[in-house]
Amino acid sequence: MGEEPLSASHSKPVPKVTFNNSADWDLFEDLPVAVYTCDKEGYITSFNKAAVTLWGKTPEANKDKWYVNWEIFTSDGILLAPDETPTGKVLKYGRAIKQQEILIKRPDGSVSYILSNPKPRFNEKGELAGAANTLIDITEQKNAESKQGMLASIIESSEDAIVSKNLNGIITSWNGAAQRLFGYTEDEIIGKHITVLIPEDRYDEEEMIINKIRANERIEHFETIRKTKSGEEIQISLTISPIRNNNNKVIGASKIIRDIGRQKKSEERLQQYAERLEILNSIGQVISAELDIQNILQKVTDATTQLCGAQFGAFFHNQVNEQGESYMLFTLSGAPREAFEKFGMPRNTAVFHPTFSGEGTVRVDDITKDPRYGKNAPHFGQPKGHLPVVSYLAVPVRGKSGEVIGGLFFGHEQPARFTREHEQLVLAVAAQAAVALDNAKLYENIKELNEKKDEFIGLASHELKTPVTSLKGYLQIIARNLPPDDKSKVLANRALEQVGKLTILISDLLDVTKIQTGKLPFTYADFDVIKLLTELREILQQTGPSHQLLLNLPAGELIIHADSQRIEQVVINLVTNAVKYSPKADKVIIEALVINNKFRVSVQDFGIGIQPDQLERVFSRFYRVENLASHMSGLGIGLYICQEIVNRHQGRLWVESTYGEGSTFHFEIPINTNDLHDA
Repeated sequence: MGEEPLSASHSKPVPKVTFNNSADWDLFEDLPVAVYTCDKEGYITSFNKAAVTLWGKTPEANKDKWYVNWEIFTSDGILLAPDETPTGKVLKYGRAIKQQEILIKRPDGSVSYILSNPKPRFNEKGELAGAANTLIDITEQKNAESKQGMLASIIESSEDAIVSKNLNGIITSWNGAAQRLFGYTEDEIIGKHITVLIPEDRYDEEEMIINKIRANERIEHFETIRKTKSGEEIQISLTISPIRNNNNKVIGASKIIRDIGRQKKSEERLQQYAERLEILNSIGQVISAELDIQNILQKVTDATTQLCGAQFGAFFHNQVNEQGESYMLFTLSGAPREAFEKFGMPRNTAVFHPTFSGEGTVRVDDITKDPRYGKNAPHFGQPKGHLPVVSYLAVPVRGKSGEVIGGLFFGHEQPARFTREHEQLVLAVAAQAAVALDNAKLYENIKELNEKKDEFIGLASHELKTPVTSLKGYLQIIARNLPPDDKSKVLANRALEQVGKLTILISDLLDVTKIQTGKLPFTYADFDVIKLLTELREILQQTGPSHQLLLNLPAGELIIHADSQRIEQVVINLVTNAVKYSPKADKVIIEALVINNKFRVSVQDFGIGIQPDQLERVFSRFYRVENLASHMSGLGIGLYICQEIVNRHQGRLWVESTYGEGSTFHFEIPINTNDLHDA
């Protein structure tokens, strides 16, 4: 911009803007606010740098009017025509306008709030010659006011208490949520010291907070206790930020206060719920793995006594005596058995009847005030010297059939110690206990039946052995005395083969009985296992000509210390099974090798194979693989005996199989068992 103002091509001359000296010009040029002049037609005649910045362009002489490239609006957003703008009105009416707020919009879309201060300019004759205007950009101020208003609205509508204080701890602001939380109105609390909200034992927290604020530090989610107008202590979470003035100096603190009492209670309940679920799950696992009734009930009594916070708990078994009343004490927790034994067992009184009859749970805050209490002789209440019981909880334990097995009883010397939640927890454990007890009773019944079965098998096998031995002898005599070409001799030999099979079955049954009683005999000695397998292969090949027995053995001899007859028994069983269960194949592979000072034998067939879900069960007593052909006979005890023999040699027996393609049975034992056997 030059010293001479811009001039427009009009019929009347435009007066010049003159300055007394260059200093006056510099002052005008460098003013931080926009200043311009225009002639009475509105064409710009002079302007400073701030005006160029505000317009967003440098105006052109004889072309641009005061609004240059702006759209001008009222502060309410109404678009103004040029003669309705402040400068337009001055040019129209010749009167000054002070501090009129307008909104300008530039072509690039940017918007600014402006305070316009146009004044008329007159020539020497007093005629209107134009206007001068000072434009003050108040955009930042307006935005700040808008933000301040929005912030105030947010603070007032916030569900969190928002409080501010100065560095001396004096409360300077207080929103509606703070009033609802603490009970003080704004008039009551403003000007008071913040310690009015702080319990005395937490005053040191305020000193810590102020020190951090002075150091311009923010405090987030500080959980503590504060007190209300009524004196109630509440759990809160504090977020505290420094408040700074225009010079960025910390002058106070703003606090956002959140009531976390409900949240904490919910968290505590969830934590308690999770812990109790874990306890219930743990109890369920423990008692479900237990098969001894006494142990189950003791663990249940201990766990439920702890769960409900009783001083003592007991389980009374629902065993009726000849008079139909007596109940035997089965387990006790929290007190010695002697504390009950000297008073005798509880009788079917009005207090105990609902539990032992299965009517339902009894929970009483003070049993001594219950109408059912103290009605029976000779004690008419608690016997002298009895454990003190005021709080009382009793839960029936029912079996699967619905029959009452017994009852869990809990006592405490203080009143109202048992809640509905305790009742539900004990009921949950009682239900688990009932299932475990049913399983334990079933196990005892099965165990008893197994013992009777084993006793019968042992007796029957022993009694059968003598007549079968005699029968075999008679058949051998008959076969020897018959001529070679006599058809009866063929029948006698076939009968001998069947008797031989029967003898093996009887021997296996006797072995099973001896295994169950721990009396299966073993005789350990050194022998050449390679020679044993070679001889066995020759014998088995003769007795089973339908399959070729292929033998893969290490070279030379291999001396091991074991029971040779029992190892032979294992090999014979595995090979005969391989032949039996591969009727459409023509070979069985027997392989032996030494691995890590252990001797391993593998017997591979190419038969029907074993389904994956049956692999582990094939070694169980009396188990036979499913879907066998009817001609594949057996009792399912051979592999069970083999496993016992291998286990007694400190070895292992396992199987690998592909269903429909065949199986390979492996067993391995230590080469030297001198220190292992218990013969």
